Amino acid sequence: MSLIDILGYVGALIIGIVLGLIGGGGSILTVPLMVYLLGFNPVVATAYSLFVVGSSSIIGVFQKHRKQLVDFKTGFAFSFPSFLAVYISRRYFLPLIPENLFEVNGLVLTKNMAIMIFFAIVMFFASISMIKGRKEIETPITKQSYYKTFIQGLVIGTITGLIGAGGGFLYVPALVLWAGLPMKKAVGTSLVIIAINSLIGFLGDVHHSEMHWGFLLTFSLTTVIGILIGGYYSKYVSNKKLKKSFGWFIMIMAIYILIKEII
Repeated sequence: MSLIDILGYVGALIIGIVLGLIGGGGSILTVPLMVYLLGFNPVVATAYSLFVVGSSSIIGVFQKHRKQLVDFKTGFAFSFPSFLAVYISRRYFLPLIPENLFEVNGLVLTKNMAIMIFFAIVMFFASISMIKGRKEIETPITKQSYYKTFIQGLVIGTITGLIGAGGGFLYVPALVLWAGLPMKKAVGTSLVIIAINSLIGFLGDVHHSEMHWGFLLTFSLTTVIGILIGGYYSKYVSNKKLKKSFGWFIMIMAIYILIKEII
């Protein structure tokens, strides 16, 4: 095992610890870790990330369910349009994107560059959400029409499929505003959607990508161990301060990716 591989697994453990400590966000580091440290191309990295995110979210669902903070019925209902979008984007849309999108003044925007730039933009907005913290969203008196929810699920699912991240910061407000769930239960329920979306989206890649199952399973297991460690120590640290600090780190990473890919 090379030094790079060892650093990759250390990174997986850190990602898991972050997930265990603050309950989310850590998986957004999986793609940059796999691309810039382990050398995977962005398409493969986003596929692997979906598997890691899905596995991690299942652990999160069990943790939240023990605290009675998961509404499975709502989670399954909302996940239907989302996992359709995730699967279709991974199985059909992503392979159709040309390797070179366009060229401007000698600068060629490639498929891999576009994926990482889009990923960095989503990272940036996720970091803002972490820095500001989750504010209680006022629950609407009447639930919105399901067709609006279906459209929201398609949009969020497509974003999730393309970047290989969980999208919890997008799902939580949607669950509060559509399903009328309290904030804490919306957070737990979002993990059900993320787990289903991520694992089904990953299946869309199995058809056209070679999977290194040994690495993927070991990386995911290392992340899960990190989640258990982080979950144990979470009672000893300030969740709010930690999430805010991690948000700033994510923002710096997003800016780094943008500079690296564009310049």
